[in-house]
Amino acid sequence: MAVSIHRLDYKSLSEKIFEWRAADRASLLALFMVMEVSLHWLWCLFVWLWQDTYGTYVDMGLLYPMWIGVTLMGLFFWWMVGHLAHIKNDDKYLHQWQIVLITLYSVYIAVVILVMGHSSFLSGVSLVGGAMLGMMLVRRRYIWKAFIGHITVIVLVSLVPYLGIDLPNLRQLTFISIPLDTYSYLTYSEATSIENTMATSIFQNGALNWENLDQLRLSSAFFWRSTHLYLALPKAIFIVYMFRTLLLILDNSKNEILKHANQDELTQLNSRRYGLTQMQQAIMTATDRQDFSVILLDLDLFKGVNDSYGHEVGDQVLREVGQSLSSALTDKAIVSRYGGEEFLIVLPNTMHDSAMVITEQLRQNIAQRVIKVDNELSFQVTASLGLYTLNYVELARIKQGCVTTAHSDNSKSAKLKRSKSQKNKPTTAHSLDMLPIQLPSDICQYLISTADKALYKAKDRGRNQVVSANDLLAEGHMVNAISATKSRYGT
Repeated sequence: MAVSIHRLDYKSLSEKIFEWRAADRASLLALFMVMEVSLHWLWCLFVWLWQDTYGTYVDMGLLYPMWIGVTLMGLFFWWMVGHLAHIKNDDKYLHQWQIVLITLYSVYIAVVILVMGHSSFLSGVSLVGGAMLGMMLVRRRYIWKAFIGHITVIVLVSLVPYLGIDLPNLRQLTFISIPLDTYSYLTYSEATSIENTMATSIFQNGALNWENLDQLRLSSAFFWRSTHLYLALPKAIFIVYMFRTLLLILDNSKNEILKHANQDELTQLNSRRYGLTQMQQAIMTATDRQDFSVILLDLDLFKGVNDSYGHEVGDQVLREVGQSLSSALTDKAIVSRYGGEEFLIVLPNTMHDSAMVITEQLRQNIAQRVIKVDNELSFQVTASLGLYTLNYVELARIKQGCVTTAHSDNSKSAKLKRSKSQKNKPTTAHSLDMLPIQLPSDICQYLISTADKALYKAKDRGRNQVVSANDLLAEGHMVNAISATKSRYGT
């Protein structure tokens, strides 16, 4: 699939970076190179058209061969755009062409920086920005080697003038009376200072007005600084835009990942892991005199639905039950698919009587809902539900037991650290009090397992019923099953 400039919008850009084949990403990088070379070609055209004005600042003898070289490189990169897009990912020549593309561009941009005159802005954008952009699209180790090569070239160019070697440069100074007939990087700062002094001398009292503005425009220093901005600034803006777009894509991807991690794909309810996390947080943030209710719901004879109508119909049943639960409960309720045909509903700050009314209403909603497969086939399903309400007195005791256990564990950990290293400062009681206390996850499992026992009691009683674990406890059932767990937390 060939790359075209008009497709460089946000959506297609994200597809190119994350979804396209390696060959298409390399083709996109070649297109970016074409765009940059086009700017260089237009600069050469501008100087040639206005050579009467700017010819004194530019070595026209060097401009023409450079212009030819820029044209040839632009044509080559343009050819690479289409050529790379048609290479298969498993083609052994793909990586070779990537190496050729990166190598030629690295040599080309180094020559451009050399003959255009050294500019830290232009060099920095080409060195750092170009490398970061390339790493997004082709093999990083190729870009890393090219980056090291650029650094080597910069060091060599800085040392070559000390060896008495003159480097080619388009820039010509506007004064000839000063003995600086040979330009090198060593004389750049001195020449710039002299030109600035000469430019400043044309102003009266150092003030800039409309009469001498044209003289400033025609100064060599202004021309070349504008050239360096022209060469570097569009590239810098483009690279920053690219990385801004990349960050937006990464943010969207992060949100998608979190959504899939926290949401059950079939029912659109909370996933089991996220539901348990929210349940634990709700328990930790519960204040005094707030009861905490947990409902565990299981569809009756659901295996028969899959066997009789197929798994697609079974998935439809799960989706419609999930919609029924979402529409019947408030935003404060925590609804999640616990596994298979089981659903977990957490009702913070809900007393037992109110929770029983809600649970019975959920049972009726599911039993009355008609599952329509097609015009001729429809059926209904039922559910069994187990409810357990932890009153605020028991919840307070659980929290207190967790705090005591956490302090004990922290004290043991502090003593162990002091025994291993005498250099550590002793842990004080005050520092232990400041440690964050987290409610253990097995508290949630205790609440769920208690509701689960009530659920299976509902199954034993004939299904399509609501059974309260609190009522079972009051009747003396389940005492042996949960007394050990309750005693652990002081309830």
